[in-house]
Amino acid sequence: MGAFEDSKPALAMLGMQFSYAIVSLITRAALIQGMSPRVFVVYRQAIATVVIAPLAHFSRKSGGTAMGLRSFCLVFSASLIGVTINQNVYAEGLYLASSSMASAMGNLVPAITFVMAFLIGLEKINIRSFRSIAKIVGTVICVSGAISMALLRGPKLLNTTIFESGGEDWLLGCLLIFASTFCWSIWLILQVPVTASYPNHLSLSAWLCFLATLQSGILTLFLEKDLDAWKLHSYLEVVGCLFTGIIGSGISFFVQAWVISQRGPLFSAMFNPLCTVIVTILAAIFLHEEIYTGSLIGAVAVIIGLYIVLWGKAKDFIKEEDRVDPKLETDERQTSKITIEESRGVEPVLEEPLLSDKSNDIEESSDFHKK
Repeated sequence: MGAFEDSKPALAMLGMQFSYAIVSLITRAALIQGMSPRVFVVYRQAIATVVIAPLAHFSRKSGGTAMGLRSFCLVFSASLIGVTINQNVYAEGLYLASSSMASAMGNLVPAITFVMAFLIGLEKINIRSFRSIAKIVGTVICVSGAISMALLRGPKLLNTTIFESGGEDWLLGCLLIFASTFCWSIWLILQVPVTASYPNHLSLSAWLCFLATLQSGILTLFLEKDLDAWKLHSYLEVVGCLFTGIIGSGISFFVQAWVISQRGPLFSAMFNPLCTVIVTILAAIFLHEEIYTGSLIGAVAVIIGLYIVLWGKAKDFIKEEDRVDPKLETDERQTSKITIEESRGVEPVLEEPLLSDKSNDIEESSDFHKK
C-alpha cells in the first residue's frame, strides 16, 4: 500500500494527460465544425460547475475551512487568468493552428514558470551553479524550439489536411497558444498561495469553475453579437462540451490542485510530453492534421529543454530535503549524549540548566507586576 500511495500523484497525472489529449482533439473538431470558441468555453465551465458543485457541497465537512476575502481574491484571480483568459485564447489558437501545435506549446510552461519565478524573486540564479545553468539552457532551448515550431514549418511529413490554414492564421494561432501557456504558468504559481489559504481542493475546483463561467459569460456577451452562436448544432458539439466540462475542467482542476499540494507545481509538467505524443498521433489519424519537419524538430527541442529545466529544478528539491535544521541537529546530539551516559551508569550533566536565568528573571518580573 505504501508504494501505491506514493505513486498516486504520478498515476493521476498519467490519466490526466490522456484526458487532456482527448479534450484537445474534441475541442478542435467542434471548433472546425463552426462552433464559437468563446461560447464553447462558457458551456465547458458551466457544465463543470453543475457537476462538481454538488460534490463539493455534500463532501464539505462541518467546521471546514471558510473562504475569507484574501482567499476569494486569490481564487478570483486564478479563475480569471488561469481559466477565463487562458481557455479563450487557447481555443482561438487551437482553431487557427492545430491540436499537435497546441499540445507541444504546452511544454513551454515549466520554462516560462521558471522565468516568471525568477522575475518575482521566487527563483534565484547562481551562475556558478550547474543546476542554474541547466535551467537557463533548458529555457533557451524551449523558447528556440517554440519559435522553430511557429516559423520554420519545413517540408510536410504526413497528411494533406482538408482544414487548410493560411500562414498568417498559423502564426496568430501560435502566438495565442503561447499567450495561453503564459497564463497557465501564472495559474500554477498562484496555486501555491491559493491552496495554502483555501486547502479544500474539491470546493476550490467548484469555485474556479463557477467564477470562470460568470467571467467567460460576460466576456462572450460583449464579444459574441450573434445569438445563434449559442446554439449547439451537432452531437459532436454536445459531447465536446460535456466531456471537456466534466473531465477537462471539473475533474482536472481538482486533480491538478491535489497533485500540486502533494508534489509541487513543476511535478505535473514532467508528464506534458506524453500528451504531446498522444495528440500528434491521434490528430494525424483522425483529424488529418499536417505534420511538418520544422514543427517536429521544434517540438523535440521543446521536450528536451523541458526535461533539462526539470532536472535543474529537481536539484533544488534534493538540496532542500538534505538541509538539516542546526537546532534539531544540536538537540539530537544532546539527546544521544544523555542516552549514552545513562546507559553507562553516568549521571548526565546538562551543559545548560533546563530553566535558564532568563526564565527566572521573567518569573520575578511577572511576580513584581502581579504585586
